[in-house]
Amino acid sequence: MKRIHHISGIIITIFIGLHLLNHSISVLSIADHIQFMDKCRVFYRNTMIETILLGAILVQIVSGIQLFFSKKSTVIGSFEKLQIWTGLYLVFFFVIHVGAILMGRYILELDTNIYFGIAGLNTFPFNIFFIPYYALAILSFFGHIASIHFQKMNNNVFGLTVEQQSKLIVCKGIVLACIILYGLTNGFQGVEIPVEYHVLIGK
Repeated sequence: MKRIHHISGIIITIFIGLHLLNHSISVLSIADHIQFMDKCRVFYRNTMIETILLGAILVQIVSGIQLFFSKKSTVIGSFEKLQIWTGLYLVFFFVIHVGAILMGRYILELDTNIYFGIAGLNTFPFNIFFIPYYALAILSFFGHIASIHFQKMNNNVFGLTVEQQSKLIVCKGIVLACIILYGLTNGFQGVEIPVEYHVLIGK
């Protein structure tokens, strides 16, 4: 189970890395974000890649839940605890996020671009939920990577111990979360949501 979880995790990590880079570009402008997204979609929106990705996410959800319940009573170190709890949040996020994307595409028939993702993030009172929801997803991703790094690596790099390296990964996640949320909310000024996406926020 751990081996399957690891392999599916690598597949998902590649996509998430690209996805977070795309969201980071929103700091420049929403138009730049969409332009970069359109180029990326040529790769990950083809049937084969999308099927592999959705399959990896499903495997990650099922195996993640099983690993959480099998390990939660035996974990001892802070990074081991970080691994199982961030993993559990990522399962929660995957279920909601992927479910919403599929509903948006096939039921609401919307282009699930940045506006689909951030309609609630830029609308009160929905943003009370969506700001921590997205922030915790980014932090959980980097926290999960940091905990795995701590367990798998044993070499000092640039004078940093493995523990310091892992903490640095978490810090990078915090910085990136701030950058992405700043970009997706137009510097917390709010983004104008196109009319077709108002169905998501009850307008």
